[in-house]
Amino acid sequence: MKTAIILGTRPEIIKMAPIIRALEKSGTDFFILHTGQHYTYKLDRVFFEQLQLPDARYNLDVGSGTHGIQTGKILEGADRILLAEKPDVVLVEGDTNSVFAGALSACKLGIKVGHVEAGLRSYDRSMPEEINRILADHCADYLFAPTSSARQILLGEGIPEEKIFITGNTIVDALQQNLSLAKSKTTILSDLNVKPHNYFLITLHRQENVDVQARFASIIKGLQGLVKEFNIPVIYPIHPRSRKMLTQFALETSGINLIDPIDFLEFLVLESNAKLVLTDSGGVQEESCILNVPCVTLRDNTERTETIEIGCNIIAGTSTDKILECTHIMLSRKNSWINPYGDGKTGERIINILKGVFHG
Repeated sequence: MKTAIILGTRPEIIKMAPIIRALEKSGTDFFILHTGQHYTYKLDRVFFEQLQLPDARYNLDVGSGTHGIQTGKILEGADRILLAEKPDVVLVEGDTNSVFAGALSACKLGIKVGHVEAGLRSYDRSMPEEINRILADHCADYLFAPTSSARQILLGEGIPEEKIFITGNTIVDALQQNLSLAKSKTTILSDLNVKPHNYFLITLHRQENVDVQARFASIIKGLQGLVKEFNIPVIYPIHPRSRKMLTQFALETSGINLIDPIDFLEFLVLESNAKLVLTDSGGVQEESCILNVPCVTLRDNTERTETIEIGCNIIAGTSTDKILECTHIMLSRKNSWINPYGDGKTGERIINILKGVFHG
């Protein structure tokens, strides 16, 4: 079973790491194709180093660009490499342009496709991620759904039952494998002069938020309101693109501690010790849930519906007042939810399923 792992962004590297480890452990023939969608050291290379992953055999270096340009470049490069390598199966994870283009390339070449984290839906077609995840699911031969809810969504879209496998989410594996390492290796709390459970952590990068001045401004005002109301630090590791839009819109950020992007281990320590996380990232909604940290989602919807159902997360949108209101609600709740994303053995489970398919 020759396996191609196609990835291109920070979250994909982190969530694919347990699968790569499972492939290595089982002695399975595989290679990594990196699209280069994320291409700075802090957003890419450092994760391979920290997670002790083998280097990508190929890197397409597609960089930034419009959705069409980025997807086209990945398709062109992936076609060439997959034709030469002839893998039996291509694995992709999530909802980025790298995921969709990788799945489409393999599908059109007659190569089997496995989609890790299948069946997530926000039902908001204005989000490019929603389009990517739907199309990747419908290209896939093996759909690895993290939860029974995701499986029901796939069945409702007419995907045959025999293609769907409930596996849990590899983010549980990644957090379990790396949390103790993170605590021993990083000094981020002392570097930032913050105390455990006495600061708010922010992540904010989605284009529907940071590319729209009114939404970005309203969120920033809400974060400044948190500083005034709670009198504790608000830490925002800011993505280069978000910083660029902040400057372009001339938004004033006094009171918010803007820091450069941090690596996975540093982020894990900051996240696990936060009083509360405010985010527009789907992955961070999952991580905070697993780490038992309350979350406020700075979006109008979420595809991580399980987090809402069990009470570890709440949707605030981008209204300044709603951000404050939802923060108060989450801080009044007990952190007693049960993680819905599995037991930390998802990577091994996925590889065992594929070995069963290919080897009988």
